[in-house]
Amino acid sequence: MRIPRIAMLTASTLAVAAIAACHKTPPAPAPTPTAAPAGPNADSARRAQEEAARRAAEAEAARRRADSIAAAEAAAGNAATEMARMRETLTQMVHFDFDQSELRPEDRGVLDAKVPILQANPSVTISIAGHTDERGSDEYNLALGQRRAAAAKAYLVQHGIAESRIETRSYGEERPIAQGSDESAWSQNRRAEFSITSGGQTLRRP
Repeated sequence: MRIPRIAMLTASTLAVAAIAACHKTPPAPAPTPTAAPAGPNADSARRAQEEAARRAAEAEAARRRADSIAAAEAAAGNAATEMARMRETLTQMVHFDFDQSELRPEDRGVLDAKVPILQANPSVTISIAGHTDERGSDEYNLALGQRRAAAAKAYLVQHGIAESRIETRSYGEERPIAQGSDESAWSQNRRAEFSITSGGQTLRRP
């Protein structure tokens, strides 16, 4: 039996197409992206980072300097405040009852507060001035004022302060700090005043 020529051609064409399909070359893989070479933009970014780090370091150093200065100023302020407090303690007055030179209990406490400061500062010397109110003669009041100053000095000496560091004097009724002729004024004028005569520029804490 003879196969028609057209059929044979069709079969051959299909066979060739099938073989070609089996041997088709696969597509080439996509190229791997590579990092762009460093250029002006990368250098600018690096410099910007370095500049930011430098500024941060300078800011931190400035903050630390400011903190150090503030701490030093605070310490100086505290020292000045403490110095003023000690001077105030050393110069605080004591008062007396009418026609008396005996120290009252509350005034012994005032003197007690002076003792450790004087002990911690042996170069400090003080003066004690006795005063009275206006009642009594001038002579009597001068003597009374002297007894009052002496009583305060004796108390300090008994508590360890060298007698040579304390001088006394009396002004009697000559220097009132309160004007008036009543007990309110008189009670303020019956007093012993303290002043620092040397060594008070720099005081050491007890």
